[in-house]
Amino acid sequence: MAENQESTLPQSPPRPEQEDPDPPTPRSGQPPRSTPATAPEHRSTVRSLLRLWPYARVIRWRLAASISAALVAMLSVLVVPLVLGRIVDGPIARHDLSALWPLAGALLLLGLVEAGLFYTRRVVLAGPLAGLETAMRGDLYAKLQRLPVSFHDRWASGQLLSRATSDMFTMRLFLAFPLVFLIVNSLMFAAGTAVMFVLDWRLALITLLPALPLIVLTRHFESGYSLAARRAQDQTGDLATVIEESVLGIRILKAFGRHRTMAERFRSQTHELRETELHKAGLLANLWAVIVGLPELALGCALAVGAYLVAQDELTTGTLVAFLSTALALRWPVESLGWLLAYANEAATATDRYFEVLDEPEDGGAPAPAAGTATTGTATAEATDAGATDEGIRLTGVRFRYPDAPDDTPDLLRGIDLHVRRGETMALVGATGSGKTTLTALLPRLYEATGGTITLDGRDIREIPRARLRELVSVAFEEPTLFSASVGENVLMGAPDASDEQLRRALDTAQADFVERLPAGTETQVGEQGLSLSGGQRQRLALARAVVGDPAFLVLDDPLSALDVHTEALVEQALREVLGSTTALVVAHRPSTVLLADRVAVLADGRIAAVGTHQELLRSSAVYRELMSGEAAPVLEGSPAR
Repeated sequence: MAENQESTLPQSPPRPEQEDPDPPTPRSGQPPRSTPATAPEHRSTVRSLLRLWPYARVIRWRLAASISAALVAMLSVLVVPLVLGRIVDGPIARHDLSALWPLAGALLLLGLVEAGLFYTRRVVLAGPLAGLETAMRGDLYAKLQRLPVSFHDRWASGQLLSRATSDMFTMRLFLAFPLVFLIVNSLMFAAGTAVMFVLDWRLALITLLPALPLIVLTRHFESGYSLAARRAQDQTGDLATVIEESVLGIRILKAFGRHRTMAERFRSQTHELRETELHKAGLLANLWAVIVGLPELALGCALAVGAYLVAQDELTTGTLVAFLSTALALRWPVESLGWLLAYANEAATATDRYFEVLDEPEDGGAPAPAAGTATTGTATAEATDAGATDEGIRLTGVRFRYPDAPDDTPDLLRGIDLHVRRGETMALVGATGSGKTTLTALLPRLYEATGGTITLDGRDIREIPRARLRELVSVAFEEPTLFSASVGENVLMGAPDASDEQLRRALDTAQADFVERLPAGTETQVGEQGLSLSGGQRQRLALARAVVGDPAFLVLDDPLSALDVHTEALVEQALREVLGSTTALVVAHRPSTVLLADRVAVLADGRIAAVGTHQELLRSSAVYRELMSGEAAPVLEGSPAR
């Protein structure tokens, strides 16, 4: 959409038709352009993860079955120490090998049961979780399609890609493993503690001495780790943006010899991400050292006291073996606590990042007018003749400013009054940066006007459903975008239900006869961004896409800028027939394009400065003469001041 917008690197989006400054490299610690203007408040891990429940509720019975299978499998592990105690105090103490085989068989059976239950847990949950991830990714993609263009101006694609890929994987894996074992390990620890107290309450108290310092430590760890995890995920998104821009802009980087600069930026961001990951690893290592070390010390003390009690005949050897085996069985629930908490925090920050997009408002514009409120107003004498009807395109008092524009700057559009009569072609001219492209983007509501009204055949566009509005208004941008699809699929995006005859007619109108010379004609794949085609070929396909559906309203943003003189003349000749049957607003920079229009509107200082035919404006408007000639013209008496 932007005339000179060639980079998506700055921290705040460049305005259409304004020159793009040399993109700065974000400094360490600064939020990238793609993150929200204000950082989200830090939520607790549990509160963040609870936002997954509307999705997880669909698979709640499968999730419950998985948790139940894992719980029974883990509890079966606690039966093993009791069997071992029976073996030591029974067959071994009495030297009765015949009594050993039933107990050994019981141990084997417990092992088989545990293996079968863990297998069942994975099988029960794998398919539903894949479906859940698909549903969440589908919701995110649908949301991105509904969000206004102003949202995409603020967010770099790498941040959105990381939310749709790595963050989604993190959330799915949390539901598959950490969530299950946070619940199962907690219950197993409680059951194991009860078993230890039944076996010997004195040894149980000694073993549980580290519990209080571990609780304090894990709370401290959670607060620090969640911040580091969020920083790492944001940095991953920034890195994805750099990679994407480097791939898409490889021609520019090579042509200007800037690949080393981009490589240095890539290395800088990978170094920042590396430092953050090392910081996370350090936090987890500290936690793990304490989680492993303190219970081991407590277990050593319990062993010493237990041996003393056995020596004093206050405890049987089998009971001590059973107790120690139970304590060792609880090592996994305790030692896994650090990893499970770390992954829970990763999942919580991934969830926050996911819902940051889903929570974005879809309509940032002014509310639709109340019933009974006049929507069209009265156009100025410059914009419409006396007695003109509301048919066609009418803009009344339209204002616009970008959401993140500084408060002390004026609106880009400051009260646009313009009437394009039904069936008329209006050319819109103005200096670079005057807001022409922005104004045309208001008609299909790619941006929302911040004031005034726009009507199509008398109906306020805010009252027309967006899907219907974009069927009525077809747009061809100055910078054509093609997708990794066939030529025919790219053109038919303008009218998916168009016939083969309409497709052929649209290609003829755009003088896209080169399609016939492609290897597979309209079935030829054009590749990513259509870079296998020339700029003029891409622009002609974009023009064909705009006219293929015979739209009621047509918006063309300098559609012939990339064409040679001969092709331009052929396209203009074919366009005259199309423009004769539609209401069109055409952004023009050259006299040849202006001559396609019935009338011309001059945009200057955020307002419509003059409206008239080409010849009328050449006589009456110094601004128009300068725009058409490229030279400063003397201000004639009675002509509008610049």
